[in-house]
Amino acid sequence: MTSENDYILVVDDERAIRDMICMALTQELYQWKEASDAHKAEAIIKKHPPQLILLDWMMPGISGIDFARKLRRIPETEKIPIIMLTAKTEEDNVIRGLESGADDYLTKPFSPRELIARIKALLRRSKPENTQDIIKINNLMLDTGSYRVEGNGQTIQLGPTEFKLLRFFMENPDRVFSREQVLNNVWGDNVYVEERTVDVHIRRLRKALETTNHQDMVQTVRGAGYRLSNK
Repeated sequence: MTSENDYILVVDDERAIRDMICMALTQELYQWKEASDAHKAEAIIKKHPPQLILLDWMMPGISGIDFARKLRRIPETEKIPIIMLTAKTEEDNVIRGLESGADDYLTKPFSPRELIARIKALLRRSKPENTQDIIKINNLMLDTGSYRVEGNGQTIQLGPTEFKLLRFFMENPDRVFSREQVLNNVWGDNVYVEERTVDVHIRRLRKALETTNHQDMVQTVRGAGYRLSNK
């Protein structure tokens, strides 16, 4: 049985884009709701938060960037996975989209097949795994069963991608991983994502870890990649 929030919210001011996306979702048996702007989307979310949001960058009134930032500031919506839809292909714009709080992005035009692949990959990353493993390193604790992270006994709020990223590093302490290796292990090797995406999520992870002074555990290894220090 599905719950009331087992749906995907499509937020885009272009009717043709919404129709294409909703048709693709229907074919994959996803429940969905749609909104043409951020105000309508917010009203829908307040009633029942979705399991994922497809959010257009350029919309009248509140932009997708600003709406994503707003959602990330609210406890009830801060962990909802967001895929940003944008016609802006420049790398700086893509990075801005991710830094606003989006977990992934798609540049227009995109194929329904690619969209569904991204949705499935993000929902897999967002779903707590059926284990009760607890990993502890230097007073940093990650509980895979309850999807909880604590530093020095204080709760650390992480989005789904940052949680999976931290778990991957904590399961492999002191090992150096290239961006490509991180992408393959965290995002999945069948989903195409720019390597710079890793840099953005590393920055977001470090910022979250700043609240308990654990940010220095995630280290950049010049010319090689990243590692999590166990020292």
